[in-house]
Amino acid sequence: MTAPDVTGVPTEPPRLPSGKRRRLHPAWIVAAVAFLALVGAAGFRAAPGVLMVPLQQEFGWSTTVLSLAVSINLVLFGLTAPFAAALMERFGIRKVTALALCLIGLGSALTVLVNQSWQILLTWGVLIGLGTGSMALVFAATIANTWFAKSRGLVIGILTAGSAAGQLVFLPFIAALAQNPGWRGASLLIAAGALAVVPLVLRWLRNSPADVGVSPYGAEEPVVPAADAGATPAASGKPEPALPKDSANAAVRALQVLKRAAKVRTFWALAAGFAICGATTNGLIGTHFIPSAHDHGMPETTAAGLLAVVGIFDIVGTIASGWLTDRFNPKVLLAVYYQFRGIGLLVLPLLLGSSVEPSMIIFVVVYGLDWVATVPPTAAICRSVFGADGSVVFGWVFAAHQLGAAAAALAAGFIRDATGHYNYAWLGAAAMCTVAAVISATIRKDAAKKEPIAVA
Repeated sequence: MTAPDVTGVPTEPPRLPSGKRRRLHPAWIVAAVAFLALVGAAGFRAAPGVLMVPLQQEFGWSTTVLSLAVSINLVLFGLTAPFAAALMERFGIRKVTALALCLIGLGSALTVLVNQSWQILLTWGVLIGLGTGSMALVFAATIANTWFAKSRGLVIGILTAGSAAGQLVFLPFIAALAQNPGWRGASLLIAAGALAVVPLVLRWLRNSPADVGVSPYGAEEPVVPAADAGATPAASGKPEPALPKDSANAAVRALQVLKRAAKVRTFWALAAGFAICGATTNGLIGTHFIPSAHDHGMPETTAAGLLAVVGIFDIVGTIASGWLTDRFNPKVLLAVYYQFRGIGLLVLPLLLGSSVEPSMIIFVVVYGLDWVATVPPTAAICRSVFGADGSVVFGWVFAAHQLGAAAAALAAGFIRDATGHYNYAWLGAAAMCTVAAVISATIRKDAAKKEPIAVA
């Protein structure tokens, strides 16, 4: 029973903020659904390397043609990302994510009907590129920045691992289906994986903490009213100014954020490093490792199994990188990651063969730990330097990642057709990793103080 006040009217006991009463903060539910969405969207990430040889055998298409389809996908994957981040701010995370998953499912399903090379450019390239671009790693940064005021690095690491988990879940099945009954069955599996997550997204993926009447996880300020839901709290838990007025137009906001970020040297350093990151992951290993192993007499299913192991250790490495990012200088982490990756690529031509040797297992483990470990420290630097613009800026940095991947995928295909092997592609990528390590190490430590970006 409540005690009466001096007027004799019973008073209500003080109510704790809803976030305090809950055993599990809603942010973690949103993060879990986002993880599953990334898993569902990642199915195609495993597909090109596995399906390239069966498509060549059936249609006689060159490696360059199929690499072009992958390159179109990667370009759209990257260029869609910053606009998707702004669209999420404008229309909500839930709607954009559900539409993206539907595009991936549609593109994968239509692939079974192709019989000419331009059609694979449309399905693999355009439709799936737009869908995966809207579900790019910027999605992880948006979830972390919107729903979490602390442990952002860890959350981004976990969500980024969702892409690796998707590769891990789908790759062995795609490889098996590509052998029997064929690559069309593998394409339908990818479509089913993407579409299966849509109901979960529509039911559980909330746009902002204000939608459920709580503050971001780890924040101490009062619940943000729905009208102010666009504001993103700082890592300290204190609210930041609302997003710019140009956020009403997602395209304008994305372009104006790019204009502001382009004046900051740190942006170009991150973009250059991330372009090399994309070239040495999605562009080369993700697209051409299985065909290259096949050139050396290794069965496709065995090579696909090795990439699945990369996915397993990618999960471990990315989550660990998120934990480290919350505790250590992110630019140092980036330099170390890139240099280790370069060493791995330098020795890869010596490791490929018809059978799996212990040295190849070591390469797969190390490369897996380093696969997208670069994401948490890169996103952290974007957040530190660019504040509330951080998610959109990370979208543009990720666009550079995918442009680098697209260039590498196409160049490696051309090198394979011209020379009959991939050796020059691996060695060139190793040299680029050293360049990325140097660039990362020279990012100004005081960038957040000397190069701020105005939010309003």
